[in-house]
Amino acid sequence: MEPRKLEISYFPMIEYSQAWNMQKESVRAIDAGERLEQLILLQHPPTYTIGSQNHPEHLLLNADQLREEGISLFEIDRGGDITYHGPGQLVGYPLLRIGEQGRVDLHGYLRSLEQVIIDYLATFGIEGGRKPEYTGVWVGNVKICAIGVKFNKSRTRKGFLTSHGFAFNIREGIAKEGFRGIIPCGISEYGVTSLEECTGRRFEIEEVAAALVPHFLNRFPYDGIISDWAKATAGP
Repeated sequence: MEPRKLEISYFPMIEYSQAWNMQKESVRAIDAGERLEQLILLQHPPTYTIGSQNHPEHLLLNADQLREEGISLFEIDRGGDITYHGPGQLVGYPLLRIGEQGRVDLHGYLRSLEQVIIDYLATFGIEGGRKPEYTGVWVGNVKICAIGVKFNKSRTRKGFLTSHGFAFNIREGIAKEGFRGIIPCGISEYGVTSLEECTGRRFEIEEVAAALVPHFLNRFPYDGIISDWAKATAGP
């Protein structure tokens, strides 16, 4: 079978609400056959999102503190608990069809998404791994990449369409800047790290996004098409 085509986009910065609406419209259009499947890579301004596990007690800041910190808050439709998005973190939203040809392996999709990050970390000699009880990618006992997804049932054919995805911490200091206001993913016994802290190197987020794409295509067999590698901040 010939690999399907995948539209790949990168945005240096985009508001969370805009990206969420973009995902929902793209899932509808992909399901209707109006556009290709997508991989959207981007950064968000400081944002907390609460997933379907819905534990608001894991947010440690009140409304006034959130305003003072300039952090937005959204209750959203992905799986998982609370997490942080912000500058210095590469967020990936794969909008893919899965399960059209037979059994839908939802856990397999999550493991493949984790493996993309594990493969990339290995290029720097970093041993990324998993914890059986938690989704995401870990370096020892600290999390470097959170994963939370939604499986949208197709209206037009068998299977599902994926949305939401991964949040890969790149910049040093992101744990202190953003994650201090929450209990990340409801996990209090482990911490958070970043690519720069693990390597001692400085990275541009766009550089990481570009380098991650071949690892994604290795785990998800598509013909990648770079459709929009934006050079300016996306507007509202």
